[in-house]
Amino acid sequence: MTNVPEELKKGSLIRAVDDDPAIREALQFMLEAEGWRIRTYAGGQEFLTEDAPSVPGCAIIDVRMPGMSGLELQREMNVRGYRLPVIFLTGHGDIDMAVSAMREGAVDFVQKPVEQERILEAIARAVDRGRLGEGGSLLLGDIRARVSTLTDREREVAALIGAGLTNRQVGERIGITVRTAEGHRAAIIRKLGVREPQAIARFLKNLEEREG
Repeated sequence: MTNVPEELKKGSLIRAVDDDPAIREALQFMLEAEGWRIRTYAGGQEFLTEDAPSVPGCAIIDVRMPGMSGLELQREMNVRGYRLPVIFLTGHGDIDMAVSAMREGAVDFVQKPVEQERILEAIARAVDRGRLGEGGSLLLGDIRARVSTLTDREREVAALIGAGLTNRQVGERIGITVRTAEGHRAAIIRKLGVREPQAIARFLKNLEEREG
């Protein structure tokens, strides 16, 4: 089970935005049992109206909702300058939407039906990202642990992304399709917990310098 300091749980608020009351109830029961504080919302507009984004934590958002979709909510949060890390809940057919969400800054996406260990790991990573920002304050052990989750190909792609190459340029450089490059980028963002090319480059540079 994911080990998160109790003081971090007490100082964070997890938001669950989903139009399905059964999902909201299940998440609330699960997270409260694990010691997290949680507040649920039935839709994006309710979240935007009632939530206090200055309270640290993260938001768990369903991709497909009537009215304002999860992606539309994410874009509105970006427009408003919300720095709250986002985890998306997706169906099996939503991989393209998930990739788009990651490119917009989502920390992770978790497929339904939700597995407890998977969502708890995602929450811990999201809250950690929100607390530490784009990775500049991580210790060497944290950086090494995150980079070690990358496959050799993902690390190769990460270096190219860090150098400022687009997905198309990455594909041309190493002989893969643009779609495959997008998939690698999404995996890198999810595993490292950062999305900006400069932050990805800093991860790799810090690891090389501290191990050198």
